[in-house]
Amino acid sequence: MSQLKIYASDPADSRGRLHDEKRDVTRGPRDDFQRDRDRIIHSISFRRLRHKTQVFVAPDGDHYRVRLTHSLEVAQIGRTMARALGLNEDLTEALCLAHDIGHPPFGHAGEDALQEALAEFGGFDHNAQTIRTLTRLETPYPRWNGLNLTWEMLEGLAKHNGPVAKPTWALAEVNDAMDLDLHSWPSLEAQIAAIADDIAYDNHDIDDGMRAGLLTLDQLLELPFIAERWQMICDRFSDVPRDRLFPELIRDQIGLMANDVLETTQARIDDLGVKSPDDVRQAGQMIGGFSSAMAEKERALKKFMYKNLYHHPKQTGAAEEGKMMVGDLVKAYRERPDLMPDDWASALPKAEPDRIRHIADFLAGMTDRYARNRHQEIFGERVSAK
Repeated sequence: MSQLKIYASDPADSRGRLHDEKRDVTRGPRDDFQRDRDRIIHSISFRRLRHKTQVFVAPDGDHYRVRLTHSLEVAQIGRTMARALGLNEDLTEALCLAHDIGHPPFGHAGEDALQEALAEFGGFDHNAQTIRTLTRLETPYPRWNGLNLTWEMLEGLAKHNGPVAKPTWALAEVNDAMDLDLHSWPSLEAQIAAIADDIAYDNHDIDDGMRAGLLTLDQLLELPFIAERWQMICDRFSDVPRDRLFPELIRDQIGLMANDVLETTQARIDDLGVKSPDDVRQAGQMIGGFSSAMAEKERALKKFMYKNLYHHPKQTGAAEEGKMMVGDLVKAYRERPDLMPDDWASALPKAEPDRIRHIADFLAGMTDRYARNRHQEIFGERVSAK
């Protein structure tokens, strides 16, 4: 790892873990943030991401991204930017790898179904569910529930998009146990992890959309900044067939965005006179991110993607079916808890809101494939939503 800058998070200065741990030399010479990263990688919830929706619900093709491959790509981008800025690469990587763990099956469609089911009980939020999963539902250790992650790791997951004025019930529970200073800004590592997520899915969703035939190059070239970059690539590789050049466009876009973040973030650090991690938290603004010019282009790209990919009729039909399945399963488990596996059924609380939240925990952990199979077992074959 490169030398840490004075504003980077240092594991030697960590605010610690909820449960005190004695060092075990048999576990290898790793610092606290490296241990956090490794605990994420070895967790059951991380492994389940290989069968959770990224863009396409339960994709048939082997080449489409899923939550797991997306998280790995975010980690690569985040780690590279962290190294260039002199930040802690291990903490950045851990945050990138963990950021989507709370997503239920079928992506945002599944989240919408759980939000409706828990509306009168505080609702459902995938970001808070990530923290709930890692602090309560994962149980690999004999003396406590959760992975017992560092304060900096939990803070970064809770606040990667900025201060939290009104935490949801799930986040409030964790904050009550381990005050995460929700009113302040997150570490630079968390800010870089958040923007790495944007860079990854902005560009890789285009790649998957093209592969699926839901997007065309002509549509993309309606965006002036994409058209400009494409022409530069065509000029650079004038002797290469154009059908070989599209991956170069994706790489160029990622590089342009990442370089913009590096230049903009370093300028803000210098302008604000940031000298410590606490300076970052008290800066009163997000430091890590795009320039205003790149942010405007990125917003235009997102608008394009919602119109042409995320809200494509084939996508909305699959999303409606996914939402329907999750909603059906919520109702089934409320009426017949014995339909859940024995360990989940036996642990079901008797009173609300804990009862429905327990059912939501079970459902949120499902993969797309597992949810489909459970739905088929209970309801039989179902005609896909149109």
